[in-house]
Amino acid sequence: MARTVVKLGSSVVAENDGTLRAEVIARICTALADRHAAGDDVVLVTSGAIARGMRIMDLPVRPTAIEDLQAASAVGQGKLYRVYDELLRERDVTTAQVLLTFFDMSARLHYLNARQTLRKLLEWRVLPVINENDTTTTDEISFGDNDFLAAQVAVLVGADELVLCTDIEGLFTANPRIDPDASLVREVADVADLEALSIGHETSALGSGGMRSKVVAAEMATAAGIPTTICSGILPGALEAVLSGEGAGTRFAARPARYSSFKLWLKYAKPTRGTVVIDDGAARALRDGAASLLPVGVVAVQGSFDAGDAVEIVTRAGEPVGKGISTFSRDELAAVAGEKTATVRERLGGAADEAVHRDYLVLG
Repeated sequence: MARTVVKLGSSVVAENDGTLRAEVIARICTALADRHAAGDDVVLVTSGAIARGMRIMDLPVRPTAIEDLQAASAVGQGKLYRVYDELLRERDVTTAQVLLTFFDMSARLHYLNARQTLRKLLEWRVLPVINENDTTTTDEISFGDNDFLAAQVAVLVGADELVLCTDIEGLFTANPRIDPDASLVREVADVADLEALSIGHETSALGSGGMRSKVVAAEMATAAGIPTTICSGILPGALEAVLSGEGAGTRFAARPARYSSFKLWLKYAKPTRGTVVIDDGAARALRDGAASLLPVGVVAVQGSFDAGDAVEIVTRAGEPVGKGISTFSRDELAAVAGEKTATVRERLGGAADEAVHRDYLVLG
């Protein structure tokens, strides 16, 4: 039994004017129902609520003001879900609507609660239909047209595969819409190999993502050991080929899982609130061994953060070392930066010895 997360971009769900691609959605629902009937677990992450709201309200272009985006999503969200629910119910699949926000992913307790809910739904053989809750989010592109959300969900549910469906065949060496020499990249062994490619931020008239956000999503999922495919959701047979194992589009190979689910959450979902600058000795200790960051290795503190917030850790030259959960607030850490442990204990009675404990640190 396989567990697959399938994500549909706005350009797959709707035309540029917001009209739903009814035939495309119906075909995709059939493909998902077939996998469900075969015993697989399937999770659907969908964009398109704003596009649906735009069409219903007869808006000529995608809004830019956050309140307009939220209102369009409020109009379209339930109606979009109803389409999936009815199509899948006709195919003997029970669904559940799940709305998530960036806060649900960045707050650890919310993250764990979301995981428990999704896993219970799958245990009940229910197909979750997930979207970002645009009506309450404060940043309409926080998930990059839901690419990042889909990767997070794949990690949450322990997926065997992530499939990102868009309106082109996959990842190309250049933008195929403007470069006739662009060719499809079939396999990616390491995301770092793509640095030489011109991977753009271009989006559809309705979406907020782009190919770059899909590559970042693939990087996150493959770091968790989850192979990822970017394929066309519009081209008949493409998604079906991926789900059946025949292959289509661009496949990103899974990497050996380097991080626990907690450290994946820390690396990709927990927002940073400040920066901690460390000396060269501390940088070597963190990179070369299982060391914690001690206050004595701290050179400077930037930004404003509380104990428990995530901070970026960099060298004096600004080179990134990693990301971790700070044991101290910004003011506390600034007060003991460069001090030995004994002095830290004197100044901050009862404080931990580590500025960032190795268990709450991920190298980057």
